[in-house]
Amino acid sequence: MLRFNDIADQMLEYNPGTDLELLQRAYVFSAKVHEGQERLSGEPYLIHPLEVAGLLVQMRVDDVTVAAGLLHDTLEDTLTTGEELVRLFGEQVAFLVEGLTKIARIEFTSVRARQAENFRKMLVAMSEDIRILLIKLADRLHNMRTLKYMKEDSARRVAQETLDIYAPLAHRLGIHWMKQELESLAFRTLHPEIVSELEEQVAGNRDEREKYIEEVIAEISSKLASSGLSVDVTGRLKDFSSIHAKMESQGVSLDEIYDMIAFRIVIHGGTSADCYAVLGIIHNIWRPVPARFKDYVALPKPNGYQSLHTTVIGAYGERMEVQIRTAEMHRNAELGIAAHWQYKEGRFDTDGQDAEKFAWLRQLLESQRDLADPHEFLDTVKVDLFPEEVFVFTPTGEVITLPQRSTALDFAYAIHSEVGDQCAGAKLNGKQVPLRHVLHNGDTVEIQTSPRQFPRKDWLEFVVSGKARTRIRHALRVQGLERSIQLGRDILERECRKQKVSLSDLQKSGELEQAARSEGQSGSVDELFSAVGYGKLAAARLVAKLRGEDAAEAESSPQPQPSRLRSLFRRDKTPDAGPGIRVSGLPDVLVRFGGCCDPLPGDDVIGFVTRGRGVTVHARDCARVFELEPDRRIDVDWAPDEPREARRIKVRVTSVDQPGILAKVTKSISAAGINIGAATITTGEGALAIQSFELWVPDVDALNQVMKEIQRVKGVRQVERVRG
Repeated sequence: MLRFNDIADQMLEYNPGTDLELLQRAYVFSAKVHEGQERLSGEPYLIHPLEVAGLLVQMRVDDVTVAAGLLHDTLEDTLTTGEELVRLFGEQVAFLVEGLTKIARIEFTSVRARQAENFRKMLVAMSEDIRILLIKLADRLHNMRTLKYMKEDSARRVAQETLDIYAPLAHRLGIHWMKQELESLAFRTLHPEIVSELEEQVAGNRDEREKYIEEVIAEISSKLASSGLSVDVTGRLKDFSSIHAKMESQGVSLDEIYDMIAFRIVIHGGTSADCYAVLGIIHNIWRPVPARFKDYVALPKPNGYQSLHTTVIGAYGERMEVQIRTAEMHRNAELGIAAHWQYKEGRFDTDGQDAEKFAWLRQLLESQRDLADPHEFLDTVKVDLFPEEVFVFTPTGEVITLPQRSTALDFAYAIHSEVGDQCAGAKLNGKQVPLRHVLHNGDTVEIQTSPRQFPRKDWLEFVVSGKARTRIRHALRVQGLERSIQLGRDILERECRKQKVSLSDLQKSGELEQAARSEGQSGSVDELFSAVGYGKLAAARLVAKLRGEDAAEAESSPQPQPSRLRSLFRRDKTPDAGPGIRVSGLPDVLVRFGGCCDPLPGDDVIGFVTRGRGVTVHARDCARVFELEPDRRIDVDWAPDEPREARRIKVRVTSVDQPGILAKVTKSISAAGINIGAATITTGEGALAIQSFELWVPDVDALNQVMKEIQRVKGVRQVERVRG
């Protein structure tokens, strides 16, 4: 249990001029008026204001705010009056407590009306003094920590409201630790079964994980200490809410989440340049994962957050995230707005630089004055408050929340899975748009459905939300299974007629079911048909076996193409195997990539059967394609959502010939998270320079992104991909 002396000692550490007498009076008064009151847990009520004050001290607020935290429930839950607070503690403390009480006292006819108006009043109060919101966040966090004592329906309502309003507010104010804990506690309340399942799955390797974290911390600390840098290194397993969100957004299982462990490096007395120096050291120790580098130092988040984020392949081949920041950046990330604002006479003030960082706050406060309807205000203000999400409307005015870059098809699946499956068209603000059209805040979307429409494979290329991706994959699997069952039945029926056997009689007699069990298909005739349809089981051999004949001769007869491919090209994993390529739907065929065109995942590709060397994969627009025999062509495609290994490609940059241009181009490449394998520079005619780079990129999207970054460099005239 937190004690008053603990709060006082912590305050004196960061503010030696703290008015301890004010805090002492507030504590004694709160204890007196709350005497005899209990929380739902059965504990004395005084514990709550003490815990709220302790959380405020963690944010390093002033003594007036802490005193108000100790008194925040006195007007609402006791006989205390506003005049009494002014007389005993001054106008500032009374103003803060009254501001909090106004938010809590209002009654509403619906949950949404209450949430909308409470949020509005909270922002109105915040416009007068930001400290009211800080106290409200601390109050909500302690209530979330004790949520287990509430009834289940009430706890779920509070948890959902926390996810909708309070966690995003903490994030927008830059108080990272509070946002994380609010999200984690809400997630545990709303999804206990998911939390239990995740805990069970990660519990088995807890000791190994802790040992791994210690080893990584020791290695990082040693390397950085030898470079003369003073750092603190910490490591942790990411929150279950964060892990689950990634599983949902990517449509993968826990086993497919590779960067569950995160490390943080805080540089004492460091500068932005030191952050980049540490990044270089980390990338020298472990290989970075392409396209997983984020530079929030040069480009801070809207809430002022600064840090470098990179993902690397760790010591045992495991991916891990590393965050790098200075002590000042870390302080700002932990304290958020409280690290910037200076309180003066009950109001907040700041210098020009900080005012720019929090311009969004003033705009948010101004927007509430123009909207009379609280429902409209809540819907509108979300667009400004939560920029990492897209808020769009149904034709009836309901707000749908989607991830950034979501499309009209994501919207359809957000409405209902069946609406998504049967989505045949979409109207955006009254105009017809493609299903892949990217939505923006404030769009109104109308979905057109057709019972003859079914999910298509190419939908996976542009949907963003985890719900849409999961549902489409499921539907495609069901469709594929149905097609394979029907195809297998047809193939087997033809083979039976060929060998003068009745498939219907075999099914009625139970022989087909017995054959299914013997073939390892769990006795399911449909699975047996599916195996034949997929080419995993030869129809001739199966019918011969059913007739009691020697199947050796039958096996030598021609088989469907997938089966032939398996027998021709089946192999163990080899260094030359091309990852991520499927040949006629089969993932385990030996392939190689044409050196004439260097295809990347995302390129439109075609395969050619090469005698003795499996299948060679070319880009479909490769000049070599037109020289090869048409009858040796075979369909190939990139396996969806398979981990991409970086491949080497060539890029030619034409720029003006001037000092520093090479440094700018290489910096833009590094900023995009791409490794440079080699570079050559020549001077051409007309004061132009030709820079040729070998880059390691995972796919076409990453290549296009880095080419765009290079094109933005002043002095660059042309950027082109060089094949071969």
